[in-house]
Amino acid sequence: MVTAYALLLLNIALLVAGQTVWKIGLDRLGGLHLHNVLQVFFSPWILSGVLLYGLATVLWLAVLSRLPLSAAYPLQSLAYVFALLLAWLLLGEVIPPNRWIGAGIILVGVCVIGLK
Repeated sequence: MVTAYALLLLNIALLVAGQTVWKIGLDRLGGLHLHNVLQVFFSPWILSGVLLYGLATVLWLAVLSRLPLSAAYPLQSLAYVFALLLAWLLLGEVIPPNRWIGAGIILVGVCVIGLK
């Protein structure tokens, strides 16, 4: 079981990393617009995010083969908390109190789901 949870945490990390590199890439390209669609889709940042998501999907399949969906999927909500932390620490985003409270609620939910 420890291996399944380690795979789940790695899956979450890859998902959050993928979202983060997509955000960085889009910021550097001025967002996604009709005039730069190809530039965005072939950006190393965006392609890196696709690769991270692909790896996360392979790990997710391994997780699903080891854990019940009713446990694994709700635990994956930790991705929201980790993304919020990365947005704050790495991207310098201002996080309003309601988002911190929401992240706290998610953590409480994860603890409840994780209880046996």
